[in-house]
Amino acid sequence: MITLERLTKRYGERTAVDGLTLTVPNGLVTGFLGPNGAGKSTTMRMILGLDRPTSGHARIDGRPYARLHRPLHEVGALLDARAVHPGRTARAHLRALARTHDIALRRVDEVLDLVGLSDVANRRTGQFSLGMSQRLGVAGALLGDPRALVLDEPINGLDPDGVRRLRELLRSLAAEGRAVFVSSHLMSEMEQTADRLVVMGRGRLIADAPIAEVLDAAGASGVLVRSPDRAGLARLTEHLVGTGARVVATGEGTSGYADVSIEEIGRAAHALGVPLYELSPRRASLEQAYLELTEKAVEYAAG
Repeated sequence: MITLERLTKRYGERTAVDGLTLTVPNGLVTGFLGPNGAGKSTTMRMILGLDRPTSGHARIDGRPYARLHRPLHEVGALLDARAVHPGRTARAHLRALARTHDIALRRVDEVLDLVGLSDVANRRTGQFSLGMSQRLGVAGALLGDPRALVLDEPINGLDPDGVRRLRELLRSLAAEGRAVFVSSHLMSEMEQTADRLVVMGRGRLIADAPIAEVLDAAGASGVLVRSPDRAGLARLTEHLVGTGARVVATGEGTSGYADVSIEEIGRAAHALGVPLYELSPRRASLEQAYLELTEKAVEYAAG
């Protein structure tokens, strides 16, 4: 488990992270979202002891990173996939990491196989594409079989098969009881991967909730109704609005409603004699929900 308590980081007059308090629990994939400059990378650097907070604490299983006796066994991290000596092979890089923690060298081949790099294990990393470097970074994070993972944009550069495999890997690691904390700007992928979302903006916490709650709270969520009877659909809309529903979408022979259940709409349509071709829930995408949450927290918005 990773815990942050009133974590603050200032650079001169600029506050990068402002009093952040949250818990990254074991057994879940926690997605970390926010606009550019929101403070995500700074937060991850403070968790890993690479940046010292101005105030507050970041702890991994109750201890700051600097007090972990064998860090690779406690937390695996990927912050910069290119931070590898370009003249070393993938295998040599991982073996050097393994020796720092007395990790058996057979573990190197296990993680290379896990991320799909066995065939290029003896190639110099300077020849790697971004996606291959990301895979190597994930292998390094998994080398010590850690109880927690902190991964900054691990999906960047991966091909579709690599994205799918990483998604499955992260979910399986969380299912084993590990804390998985991963940032990404790819909303569609985060929607499929994360169990819980933490959203930051301008250094502050905007949301910390299960992904289902974040999606359900989005304004675009609701129920879609399609009918061949336009006049009947208008009567249905008038009735539903009178009971407190909101109209969130309209189209040719269709309407979308919020703050009303499918069952209520079905009963009302039956009572009014309105034939329905479709009555289905519509949930906002994570991209829609994210844009609503961060609308006022975008620091580098285009003109």
